[in-house]
Amino acid sequence: MRKFAIISLLVFSFFLAKAQKVPTLTAEVAEKLSKMPLNCIGQEFPNKTSHVANTAVDGRLLPSELHPAFYGCLDWHSSVHGHWMLVRLLKTVSGLKNKAEITALLDKTFTPEKMKAEAEYFTKYQVANTYERTYGWAWLLKLDQELYTWDNPDAKKWYAALQPLTKQILTLWKAYLPKQTYPNRTGVHPNTAFGLVFALDWAKTFKDVSFEKQINDKAKAFYLDNAATPAYLEPDGSDFFSPSLEIADLMRGVLPKAQFVNWLNKFYEERSLKRISDLPIISDINDYQGVHLVGLSFTRAWCMKGIAKELPKGHKLKLRFEQTADKFLANALPLVFAGNYGGDHWLASFAVYALEK
Repeated sequence: MRKFAIISLLVFSFFLAKAQKVPTLTAEVAEKLSKMPLNCIGQEFPNKTSHVANTAVDGRLLPSELHPAFYGCLDWHSSVHGHWMLVRLLKTVSGLKNKAEITALLDKTFTPEKMKAEAEYFTKYQVANTYERTYGWAWLLKLDQELYTWDNPDAKKWYAALQPLTKQILTLWKAYLPKQTYPNRTGVHPNTAFGLVFALDWAKTFKDVSFEKQINDKAKAFYLDNAATPAYLEPDGSDFFSPSLEIADLMRGVLPKAQFVNWLNKFYEERSLKRISDLPIISDINDYQGVHLVGLSFTRAWCMKGIAKELPKGHKLKLRFEQTADKFLANALPLVFAGNYGGDHWLASFAVYALEK
């Protein structure tokens, strides 16, 4: 009976997407979404630490002992982008009724002691320097950027506390990038293009010219000669990224506009464009891997919106990407609230980022 109800909801959402207006990030929607990270940031279990144990001692440590700041929301990266989302909502949404609750939670997380311990994790244990590379690293830099660009007393305090961890992540990424021989083209966490998009945003904001050059050079080495990308094979069964759209989203930030348009014209064939425009089919929204496909709608939407902005008026993909992105958003937002903890611990962040695009 439950399965039938879920399928009915999905079918309803499909047709609703065709009729309803594109959702926007109103104060009401923002408050509803904010409750998801508020509820899970302090929830330690279930938990997927991804910690490589070095001894019997650290093999028995609780998640909160390994990561005193970012232990909740099932995994480290979801906690990080849950914090980013709460910062973003405080910063941009007026009339947020639970502002005091969000502020109190962030005050509890962003302490110098906790962030020092988070930074030390990456050097304290063997192979920990690869931990969360590069998906979690990318969200950490996005969180850092969000705080830095907010002229607010609390934000300044939280930003100062975060710096030991930010500096550690930057040190690791700048050391890793020259050694990365091949890109990761997966549709899940290790996707190289997604990580570089956020890293490039950070480098431009902070005017870190050398890091920006590293990113640009590596992006060109990986993707500049790519043509006729086989996006007609997307998605894999648990993707929350479109590998091809993540590449295009990165290259729009790397190449001059005219060069980017020429590159994009060669990158996609019609059969691939058709494939990445189809709504993902989610057969079981309560499956912790299958629910990734809800996130795929959000990431496709934000990539398409960003790409469309760079295209000249009259380009064949400009309106097509804008309208397809709206379709994805209208379909996916109701599904954020339709599953279980497999989606609850992370999807709200993706919804906020996509809606703001």
